[in-house]
Amino acid sequence: MRFQLLGPLALADGPDTVVLQPSKPANLLAALLLHANSPVSAEYLQRAIWGEEQPATARAALQTCVLRLRRLFSKHGVTTSIDAVPGGYRITAAPPTLDLLGFRDRVRRAAGLDRDPEAELCALRDALSLWQGSLLANVRSVVLHRDEVPRLAEERLRAVERVCDLLLALGRCGEALVDLWTATRVHPGHERFHEQLIEALYRSGRQSQALAEYRRVKGFLLEELGVDPSPSLRRLELAVLRGEDLGPAGPVAPRVIRGETVALPAARPVTAPDAASSTAPDAASVMAPDAASAPDQGVPPVTAQGVSPAQAQGASPVTPQAASGVVAPGPTPVPAQGGPPAPAQGATPVAAPTPAAGTTFAPVATPRIEPAPAVPHFTGRAAEAAALTARLTAPPPPGPEDHRPLTVLVSGAPGIGKSALAQHAARLARDAFPAGQLLVRMTRADGEPRPADEVAADVAAALGAAGDGRALLILDDVVDADQVRPLLTLRGEAGAGPGPAVVVTSRMGLGGLIATHGGWVQRLTTFTETESYALLLTALGTERVEAEPRAAHRLAAVCGHFPAALRILTARLLTRPGLRLADAADWLGDDPLARLTLTDSPDHSVSGLFDRALGRLDPRLSEAFTHLAQGPPTLLDDRGPDDDGPVPEAVREQLADAGLLEDGPPGPYRIHDLLRAHVRRTARIRDRRTEKV
Repeated sequence: MRFQLLGPLALADGPDTVVLQPSKPANLLAALLLHANSPVSAEYLQRAIWGEEQPATARAALQTCVLRLRRLFSKHGVTTSIDAVPGGYRITAAPPTLDLLGFRDRVRRAAGLDRDPEAELCALRDALSLWQGSLLANVRSVVLHRDEVPRLAEERLRAVERVCDLLLALGRCGEALVDLWTATRVHPGHERFHEQLIEALYRSGRQSQALAEYRRVKGFLLEELGVDPSPSLRRLELAVLRGEDLGPAGPVAPRVIRGETVALPAARPVTAPDAASSTAPDAASVMAPDAASAPDQGVPPVTAQGVSPAQAQGASPVTPQAASGVVAPGPTPVPAQGGPPAPAQGATPVAAPTPAAGTTFAPVATPRIEPAPAVPHFTGRAAEAAALTARLTAPPPPGPEDHRPLTVLVSGAPGIGKSALAQHAARLARDAFPAGQLLVRMTRADGEPRPADEVAADVAAALGAAGDGRALLILDDVVDADQVRPLLTLRGEAGAGPGPAVVVTSRMGLGGLIATHGGWVQRLTTFTETESYALLLTALGTERVEAEPRAAHRLAAVCGHFPAALRILTARLLTRPGLRLADAADWLGDDPLARLTLTDSPDHSVSGLFDRALGRLDPRLSEAFTHLAQGPPTLLDDRGPDDDGPVPEAVREQLADAGLLEDGPPGPYRIHDLLRAHVRRTARIRDRRTEKV
């Protein structure tokens, strides 16, 4: 039995489909399925069923609706259950049993095929085939149609955009036109579809139709909305008027991943398999969208043709630094006559060279080097941020010309907020680095470290394209000292002045690097109670938090004042605006590890974060840490260097260096409560799986 949300609400069993009649239980079922696998508050469900004006008996009537659905499920053999949870209800589903989850799962798998455009295109078309008509047409809920349907429709539009970009990149403009004619008429205000349609027409040799389409959309925007076409549309019109060669098409529209948007740079030629891709920065100290996807350094937009605006206007192309995928800082360009305005001081995308004939194209993952993004609503770490900023803005330390000491190391446990602090301090100190502040990803998407020579080549290319003055490098998520050493003597062009300042973020202590190259260490620990409360105020709003201050402090305590846990918690609470903080604290306290996760983004979970950190350990260290976490606290006591207990001091020191233990000799070591609970929970699950029946 399958539930269908991507169209009229329906139940399907094999080829048979039953569309539900409009009713209050149908409203309830739709609201639960839209948030499948997550608790949904009773207040929200009542609004979804009756709207903002609810009867006095709404709570009792809600329970009646739940009972009716349970009886309906039992009657038709539906094994899915509706469970009561603190403050509300939850329905459990999986991709095979709910088309919305199936759609997101297929889109997520398509995103992993970005090195094979044909396969990605096929996977996205398979995902879009799950959409069966007007969303929830048989659900009479004003709240759901106001709050949920637009969000789902946006996920579909982003997938359609991606399909059209891939068709253009593969040279299949005729196929793209079939989809784009419909998309532009159904969504006349969606400028990206118009841009793709104009490009497809022009590439098909239909210049006059392309210009007519531009005039049509321009008239619509002026008459209906009173706005001009976007800069990218205007640049495309100019290119069509001039009859310019648009170059090879590159899919530059956002890529859809679990309902999130990840910006893609212009395509580059693929000549050999390249597993390099980016990883998300260490969990931020704040609740905010991933800032890396929207840098505000003044990056000029890339046109739909995969070239920079300067190239589209006939200006001199930016010098490529091979096809390194680097986004490097550069001086402020002077616009060509009639060209687009030059960006403010910041970063300029390095364009890929024109490929040789026969070269295949595939979209590029998020750049491995990019301008350090701002961290919106940065909270806490005031003393650490001030100290780090002062260190970065101090005069470069003296030393021989070929020795550029490490500026600062930010270390600490996984999810403690290292990347957020480094990026925030870089923004505060940006005036001291006119050549730009670059975030350098030191690991791939699978957590594997990038080779030092590969990183050094990318950084050298970026520094070679940098403007005058000093640059700042943030080497993010460094795995070991050998990754860093080759980068500490890199410089820009000859005579460009002092080498770049360097900030390293790492879970490791990297004591050997500090010993050989010098530097200053900032080791982060969990938030104070005041900082945790301030984060909740910033993320959830003063009104909501100060209405229940004691509950807010309880939530922070259950999260162990751990930045990554607080970030995930606030994300969940923001999607449940009607949920009381006291109810959330009770619910979270029952099983914090299972509930500190984002169901639509499984990678964002405290358990996943700890699993990835433990996965980096040598198996013997991992076994020793498991023994410590499961054993009594006395195992962590300092018993001197001659102690030959089950976990010797040398092993405990290695675990402390890896960010999994805190403090240490001469006092006892400590394991964070969430990390200890995770290890014990994982061990219980493993033991259950291996029990003999």
